[in-house]
Amino acid sequence: MDEYSFYPDKPQLETKKEKSGLAMTVFSMALFVFGMLFIFPDFFSFIILLLVVLLIHELGHFIFMKLFNYKNVRMLFIPLMGAFVSGFKDRYSQKQSFVVVLAGPIPGIILGIACFYYAQVTHTAWLMTISLLFLFLNVLNLLPLDPLDGGQLLRIIIRKNKDLFQFIFSLTSSLLMIGFGLYFETYLLIGFGFLMAFRVRSQQKNYQIRKELKEDDVLYETTYNDLDNKQYAQIKQIVLRHTPALEKYMSLNREEDIEPIVAAQVKNVLSPPMKYDASIVLRIGIVLLWVSAIVLPIVFLMNNNIDWYAEFLKDWK
Repeated sequence: MDEYSFYPDKPQLETKKEKSGLAMTVFSMALFVFGMLFIFPDFFSFIILLLVVLLIHELGHFIFMKLFNYKNVRMLFIPLMGAFVSGFKDRYSQKQSFVVVLAGPIPGIILGIACFYYAQVTHTAWLMTISLLFLFLNVLNLLPLDPLDGGQLLRIIIRKNKDLFQFIFSLTSSLLMIGFGLYFETYLLIGFGFLMAFRVRSQQKNYQIRKELKEDDVLYETTYNDLDNKQYAQIKQIVLRHTPALEKYMSLNREEDIEPIVAAQVKNVLSPPMKYDASIVLRIGIVLLWVSAIVLPIVFLMNNNIDWYAEFLKDWK
């Protein structure tokens, strides 16, 4: 008899048909504009330029996620927070992941420098505004903080003790965000830092579960579809042990009603496999490009005089 026949069949998760997210993207863009206008009613032109910069940045991520066959790729805009592109794969490639992350900030920095040169020659104020937005937002995004692009790059590079690193890194990023908010008296950063703290709690739980799974030699770097019934039962047992509320809820309801919720929790614990196909030379090159993309725009701006633009801002109302 097959050893796995002793274990009940794992639940089959419902697979939703992939739909176009264009309508949701357009709606979120409109919400972004109206939300920002509600807070900053006199800055319509600036808000539109900001939207354009964010859109071009996110399009870089979006296009390459589509090219690399990511599933359920969505682009959403959030007032005061910015924008993001979401999507997933059953199996990731380190090379492709590098490209997806860098496809947002690198083109933005190049466009920012090109717009800067043209604005300097023509003294076009709106073009200088958009160039500075390109440079500031994309350089900021490359800082090694979670969930910025720089934080994503760092996570892709790290191979050993990934789960512990992810937890510590996210916790540090959250505390730094709160600290910056307190120092600069910016409630938005403080609020964002506390929002990140909820994510840190989830990552702490996942780290503890995965640590226990590793000690029991249970494979968790896999996909839900590839789990056999024994692995599912083992992971489910540990998940319930770390989620007392869910275990209690199971005791009060029929198992067939609660099983889809448990299955979703099991899936969340799994870590999608990563193919580490980037050579050491490529990884070093990525790090050098990353550092250069942060440092060079700053040096570039420090060595260019934009007094005319500063005068424009003084007179602008």
